[in-house]
Amino acid sequence: MNRNRRFLFVGALLFTLIVVLLAVDMARRTTAPWNKKRQLERALPTEPDGTAIDSSAMDVGDTLFVEDTTSR
Repeated sequence: MNRNRRFLFVGALLFTLIVVLLAVDMARRTTAPWNKKRQLERALPTEPDGTAIDSSAMDVGDTLFVEDTTSR
């Protein structure tokens, strides 16, 4: 191999290694399309925690009435 060919071979090899390392790094940080739902469930759990109940819509009129049983 002459000097120019060796230089080209080493440059191409380094470039390929850098591209492969960048691709692996991007792949580890990216979620696959078929796992997006599971990732959303991990980030935002869907189990009820009691804060979703709208207490202003409840009928509280009959719960405030206290029957007086001490009347004579």
